[in-house]
Amino acid sequence: MHRVEFVPSAARAFRTLGRAVQRRLAKRIDALAHEPRPPGVEKLRGTRSRYRVRTGDYRIIYEVEDDLLVVLVVRIGHRREVYRSH
Repeated sequence: MHRVEFVPSAARAFRTLGRAVQRRLAKRIDALAHEPRPPGVEKLRGTRSRYRVRTGDYRIIYEVEDDLLVVLVVRIGHRREVYRSH
């Protein structure tokens, strides 16, 4: 089983979401600890180990570090905004 970690900006973004959305995303993130590459996940082009998983209108962008058994959540946000650069 992998350990789930958040970069600080992803943790902040998660906290700003409504409770219902947080619950849905938390359930999906917990599932990533057991299966980091579930069916329906998409590897992001131009990256070595970054993936995207859809949860309703929200996206979770994460990296998998298999050697450390870590799933690192990099970005969380609405599908309209999550792919934009800061």
